[in-house]
This record gives sequence, C-alpha cells and structure tokens, in this order.
Amino acid sequence: MSELSIAFGQLVRKHRKEKNISQEQLALLCNIDRSYLGRIERGEVNITLEKLYHLAKALETDLSDLLPRTSD
Repeated sequence: MSELSIAFGQLVRKHRKEKNISQEQLALLCNIDRSYLGRIERGEVNITLEKLYHLAKALETDLSDLLPRTSD
C-alpha cells in the first residue's frame, strides 16, 4: 500500500461519511462491489480514472476533492 493510495482512500471515506452514505450504497451508485470499495478506502488498490470519476459524481464532489495534496 502506498501512502498516496491510503490518503486517497481516507478522502473517499471522509466524503462518504459526510454524505451519510454506506459503503454498500456508494458501491451501488458506482457499479462496483462493496468489498472493492472497502479495499479502495483502505488504500489497497489503485483505481482507474473512470472509477475516480464515478466516485466523485456519486459523492457530489469535484474530482480534485478526492485527490490528496502532496508536498512534492
């Protein structure tokens, strides 16, 4: 797991909880498996741009809000 993947997953979880959406509900909105969403939130997988787009749309947020800020 990379630090970037973990930070991304934490942002997805933060936005999901702020919207009061369960993992199962978000997974359904994004047409992905709930267990895969759990792996995303734990930073265990790298996702495609398409999945990023679907997550942002389902969470009603900008793509950039899900991307971790880096100090590099």
